[in-house]
Amino acid sequence: MRENVFTEEQRDALQEIANLAMGQAAARLARLLDTFIELSVPRVCVVGVAEAAQTLREMTGIDQGVTAVRQGFRSDIKGEALVICRSGAVGHLCALVNDPYIHSAYETISQTELMVDVANVLTGACVSCILDQLNLTPIFSPPGLLGENISLDDVFQADLLAWRAALLLEVNFALENHCFRAHLVMLMAEDSISRMDDALSALLASV
Repeated sequence: MRENVFTEEQRDALQEIANLAMGQAAARLARLLDTFIELSVPRVCVVGVAEAAQTLREMTGIDQGVTAVRQGFRSDIKGEALVICRSGAVGHLCALVNDPYIHSAYETISQTELMVDVANVLTGACVSCILDQLNLTPIFSPPGLLGENISLDDVFQADLLAWRAALLLEVNFALENHCFRAHLVMLMAEDSISRMDDALSALLASV
């Protein structure tokens, strides 16, 4: 069951911070792919871990196989960032960048390499910007491929996760022609939700 742990003012502040973070991430992704990036409005909720897959399914409309990359981060607030896209769309992204990459260290870039690169750019920019606004500096673990052509239920395996509830912050980025859309999902455990509450309250008090 979803839990309303933030006030409306705190939620608005977090969404404004996420908007700023999205802009920075989109700018970096646009430079990587040399194309215009369209952004969504960020969505924030607190969910039970067993509901995370269904909540994201309802948010995104994804009901087929996905490719997912996971990257952990920690500071006073810790969690994981997931970059998820429909597996069938990764080929479009790879075709977009293969020509530039021919002249780089790669002869061609694999779908896995590209998804990890994209995830690293999105996660690094978004998470760093959000925590920076809260006067926190994250330390990142290396990104890793969670799976290809797997279901959202396989992405969020409740029995393997150490927490009961999570703050779920979802934003998505699309190429201008909509042939590829990536969803960035930040997950934070219960103790980090409490710290996020404190950090947002301190931020609002300082304004």
